[in-house]
Amino acid sequence: MQDVLDRLVELVLVEGFATLGVADLARRLRCSKTTLYAVAASKEQIVERAVREFFRRATERVEAAVDPAADPLAQIDQYLAAIARELAPASEEFFEDVTAFDPARRIYEQNTRAAADRVRDLVLAAAPSADGEFVGTVAGLVMEAIHRGDLRAATGRDDAAAYRALGALVLAAVRQQQV
Repeated sequence: MQDVLDRLVELVLVEGFATLGVADLARRLRCSKTTLYAVAASKEQIVERAVREFFRRATERVEAAVDPAADPLAQIDQYLAAIARELAPASEEFFEDVTAFDPARRIYEQNTRAAADRVRDLVLAAAPSADGEFVGTVAGLVMEAIHRGDLRAATGRDDAAAYRALGALVLAAVRQQQV
C-alpha cells in the first residue's frame, strides 16, 4: 500500500489531480481501483491523503535539514532553502488544484501557518528585538501570500522560487538587525 501512496504522491505533484478520475489514477499507477480505494474511500479522500502525505514528508525533511547546532542565521537559511527544495517538484497544476480543492487548500494552509511560526521563532532567535519580531511577522505574511498564489500571480515565480527569494530577504534583514 505504501508503494501505491508513494507513486500517487509523485503523480499528483507532477500532474495535479482535478482532471484525473479514480480509473485514470489506477491506470497511471498500474494498480486496480480497489487498491486505490484501500488508500481511501473516495477520490476526494484519496487526493486528500496524497496531499497530506506530501506535506507530512516535506515537513519531516525540512525539519531534518535544520542543524540544531548551527547558529540561528544558518538555521533560517537551512529552513527556507529546505522548503524551496521540497516544493520544487510540485507543478503549477498541483498548486492550482490544491487551491481549488478545499481540503487540500486547508492542508497547505495549516502547513504554511506552522512553517511561518517556525520562521518567526528562528528570526527571533537570530534577532531578538522588535525589529526581529517585525521581520518574522512579515516573513509569515509573505509565506501566506505564497500559499494563496498571490506572489505567483504578481511575480510569475513558483512557490519554490518565491521561498528562495524570501530566504534571501529574511537573511538580509536579520543580518541588518545584527549590525
